[in-house]
Amino acid sequence: MSAGTTSRASTPTGGRSALGRLVPFDADEFAQEHWARSPVVTRAADLPGDLLELFGEDSVDELVSRRGLRAPFLRVAQDGRTLGDREFTQGGGVGASVADQVSDDKLLHLFTGGATIVLQGLHRTWGPLVDFTQQLAAELGHPVQANAYVTPSQNTGFSDHYDVHDVFVLQMAGEKRWRVRPPVRPAPLRNEPWTDHRAEVEEASQRAPEREFTLGPGDVLYLPRGWIHSATALGGVSTHLTLGVHVWTRRHVADELVSIALASMSRDERVRASLDVAPTGFDHDALTPDVELVRAALVRALGEIEPAEVVDALELRARGTQRPSPIGPLAQVAAAESLTSDTLLTLRPHVAARLVPAGDGSATLRSRLADFPVERHHVGTFVALIADGVLRADMVGLDLARQLMLAGLLVVAEN
Repeated sequence: MSAGTTSRASTPTGGRSALGRLVPFDADEFAQEHWARSPVVTRAADLPGDLLELFGEDSVDELVSRRGLRAPFLRVAQDGRTLGDREFTQGGGVGASVADQVSDDKLLHLFTGGATIVLQGLHRTWGPLVDFTQQLAAELGHPVQANAYVTPSQNTGFSDHYDVHDVFVLQMAGEKRWRVRPPVRPAPLRNEPWTDHRAEVEEASQRAPEREFTLGPGDVLYLPRGWIHSATALGGVSTHLTLGVHVWTRRHVADELVSIALASMSRDERVRASLDVAPTGFDHDALTPDVELVRAALVRALGEIEPAEVVDALELRARGTQRPSPIGPLAQVAAAESLTSDTLLTLRPHVAARLVPAGDGSATLRSRLADFPVERHHVGTFVALIADGVLRADMVGLDLARQLMLAGLLVVAEN
């Protein structure tokens, strides 16, 4: 792991694990027996039973009619195709002259005609899902997004396809009949969508599904990336959430290794040298020595990379895939101004803080926000905060505490 002290995953709301609300196994069993391997169907009776609080049909109506959503936070699918934005958006009217706001009237017409409404990016627009997806991402160590699919009775929103990310499907209302088939492209990368293997997917869809089942309210399906699937609403409007887990893979490790190696080998003047003048184009025999020189330099550079350097690069990349927990600017300023010695403070959840020591005893706090310099005599305080600590403001120092609060790093601890 990278040098320095790193914050742990924040404590789940109410002390409950997000993953534990989705599967009937403990985290270790899920990771070792099911993660990235095979589908898991879990019935509502085997779960804590509070998933339906996350989202519902009232949530859909509020988002599409009162929140002023714009594409691409919503899309519409019908007969296996995704409709153009203009088919369900219009101008916002006086005082909101935005051309692509979602039109509830157009959606009503499309929905009654059999179209599926897809609400995208709910991990950014719906409060309960903001909190839940952040906690799930912290527990899994992989970024998580949330979409909702609202399908009229007896309709299929999307034809057979596979996803390039793992998914948890949460049935929120109504019922859907699912058909699941093994991958034609196991463990596809993010740049390998199902459309790259359309013919194979269509051929596979003609065979009997490996699994066929109906999900009702509160049921959950875990589906690893690559598994082919489709679903049809039964007996009424069906709403389900899809939590997409954008998994980190060994290919990401390879990408960082090569990127670091290229930067290192480019310091060699021989690698930066121009190729010979070639009026007839590249010649295989003439260019072979150049290929061998560069290959040797690349292999040498790869061999000199320390694993910690790759981990640091991946960590930096991972920070940009998620946001810290939401913070109200006005409330935060008010809390900083009213700070007293006995106010309890804690590190902002999901800020992904890491303390990087310097040679002189000072350090830098690295996080999803800007780097924050830490003086030597404050290092112990920051170590305590990063270890999921709760400190009184006078233990931090009122001036420093206010500075950290206004930087968005510290928040008032919940009771």
